[in-house]
Amino acid sequence: MRKTIVVAALESEFFTPFIENQRIYYSGVGKINASRLVTQLILEERPELILNVGTAGCIQRNSLGEVFGINSVVERDMIAVPLAPRGSVPFSDQPSVLRSTFGTAKCATGDSFVMSKDYWLIENGIDLVDMELFAVAKIAEHYGVQWRAIKFASDLADENAAESWNDTLSNANRKIGELMDQALHF
Repeated sequence: MRKTIVVAALESEFFTPFIENQRIYYSGVGKINASRLVTQLILEERPELILNVGTAGCIQRNSLGEVFGINSVVERDMIAVPLAPRGSVPFSDQPSVLRSTFGTAKCATGDSFVMSKDYWLIENGIDLVDMELFAVAKIAEHYGVQWRAIKFASDLADENAAESWNDTLSNANRKIGELMDQALHF
């Protein structure tokens, strides 16, 4: 098995090591915290794979309580219109969609907890919203490290999101663990 680093934002999202001799690192919430930790881990540990795990709000009701492998991620809070379309960094030649070799879901990352309908998410085929993955993927790709992600759909990204998120945390660990073997073996 390749040298893998598992990163979650919070211990409450994923706390049981499903991999023998595998430490789980906790970044804290948000893109800056995730960027700081992932950069440090890549430089110090030299992993071949970064696996980001955690919770995410879901856009479709039938996804609530399910676990997803993430195939692509965008940045939902880069809003520089009219200089560039939402999700794109102005004057940059770097891709605005980052792709993994795992899963089928599309995630949008931002430094806000989504608590209301955002039609941009629907129009862009977003399945889940989180607060760390784009940063993890961007740093990993910058250093030539493969990335993958597993996200548990903990809430509906609506006005009840915070309460739902808290109520479903007990299921997140188990559900994420269900996809661990798939994410780590390739």
